[in-house]
Amino acid sequence: MGLLILGLFVFLGVHSLRIISESRRSHYLELWGEKKFKGIYAVLSLIGFLILIAGFSQAKLSPEWVWMPPEVARHAMFILMWGAFILWTASYINGNVIKDRIGHPMVVGVKVWALAHLLANGQAHQIVLFAAFLVWAVLSFRSAKKRDRQALLALEEQGLLPAPKAPVSKAANGLVLALGTILWMVFMAWGHKFLIGVSPFAINMAF
Repeated sequence: MGLLILGLFVFLGVHSLRIISESRRSHYLELWGEKKFKGIYAVLSLIGFLILIAGFSQAKLSPEWVWMPPEVARHAMFILMWGAFILWTASYINGNVIKDRIGHPMVVGVKVWALAHLLANGQAHQIVLFAAFLVWAVLSFRSAKKRDRQALLALEEQGLLPAPKAPVSKAANGLVLALGTILWMVFMAWGHKFLIGVSPFAINMAF
């Protein structure tokens, strides 16, 4: 479990720089330059991720049950994961209502993903992993919304208007829903088993 916690500390710590101090992040960007900053960021993220994976794999060898999720929790996970894929898709497509209203659907998608897996998993190492990501996502979203407010306030003080958002369209909304649903179906039916090694389904899905 210690190796898993170390991996989470490194991986999420790297991704928490803007949560901890936006000014410190700006300082490093100015000191190192954008290319070097992104390079260091990527290397540390990869190291943290590899430690995380190794720690999780190690913890699976001697699992400790904290609670036994009921069957309804697994069904709830399927629905929540559909929502997560919709949110993730919305972050890449301009002009959809989700991105217009939420502003940061990628981070909200991580929150939904983490919550879904917390509901459906009851072993200690699983709870530690998904709870850590849930806490990070909550703090990251709050930090992002705070930066948005500060940026808007700075523009108002200068008498400037914010850049116009892409107009919301039915086409964009439909694309988000359709593509997000397709990605969700493919991942749940095949991708999860291929990448993680565990099928989320007790029986095979037939489309």
